[in-house]
Amino acid sequence: MIEMEHLAELKQFLASPKKIVITTHQKPDADALGSSLGMAGYLKKLQHQVKIITPTDYPSFLFWMPGNEEVLVYDENKTHAETEQYFREADLIVSLDFSDPKRIAPLDKLMEKSSARRLLLDHHIGNTHFAKYELWNVEAAATCELVYDFICLMEHQYLIDLPIAECIYAGIVTDTGSFKYESTSPALHRKVANLMEKGLTINRIHRLIYDNNTEQRLRFLGFALSEKLRILPQYKTAYFVLTADDLKRFNSQTGDTEGLVNYALSIAGIRMATILIERADGIKMSFRSYGTLAVNEIASKYFNGGGHKNAAGGKLEVSLAVAEQKFLQVLEEYKEVLNQNG
Repeated sequence: MIEMEHLAELKQFLASPKKIVITTHQKPDADALGSSLGMAGYLKKLQHQVKIITPTDYPSFLFWMPGNEEVLVYDENKTHAETEQYFREADLIVSLDFSDPKRIAPLDKLMEKSSARRLLLDHHIGNTHFAKYELWNVEAAATCELVYDFICLMEHQYLIDLPIAECIYAGIVTDTGSFKYESTSPALHRKVANLMEKGLTINRIHRLIYDNNTEQRLRFLGFALSEKLRILPQYKTAYFVLTADDLKRFNSQTGDTEGLVNYALSIAGIRMATILIERADGIKMSFRSYGTLAVNEIASKYFNGGGHKNAAGGKLEVSLAVAEQKFLQVLEEYKEVLNQNG
């Protein structure tokens, strides 16, 4: 069983009702939102006052998650004062699915000012250790798995009900690529079996996440695959380059590009896949790989990013053409590595 430092102290602290803020990274995915909602559901059962605050919006296909209607999405023009009050009055700030406060900007400034204690649950590398209480494990398949582990460490697994189970499962299934990634372990399957015993219906969750597309998103995917996919056999790499006009043409919404990079990686013989997206604040990049090729090293070294060995992200504040040129230069540098087996 996983261990946690200062657990006894945290148990004592949480023995009486507290004001708790839960936050997660920009553009939350299913693991970020699922871990937040699952943790919130658990803490509310202990009679704590809990508020989830996200720094940005997130995909509409996650709105089904139990408790989503209570999430406060930060908006400087509408919720700034309310958000500031929650952070100011909090006894505990729970940080989920990120290890560096910069990932929650602009909420990082509010957390820095807060006198609240910090609790971190995460599975990403690059932990800046800003929290006294940590359940940090880079071997974990998802932060949702760590939420499950945390509840068990607190000896409250009996409090996991169907809504909590659904939120936890959503993060696990997406962060494991439906259990196909190397992070999937026998222990993880046993945890999911325990969630199923709470009444979890797996096909329902899969349909809500994966079979809930808009017509525009499907047309956008078709356009991206037919017009924007570039394949470089000499580097065993495939990638997409999407302009702001491309996104505007299909009225792209938050989450519409999610998973697109995986189509490139599914091509036979491809070891690395990338997507470059022109956003208002810079060029966002996502990297995927198979086997021993560590894309988090590439993202960290060249693209101001990081992540997991086989799934990482980055960002450049340059033009799309410059970003693509730099990417191609990096491919040439990594040509020998990309053409290795494994």
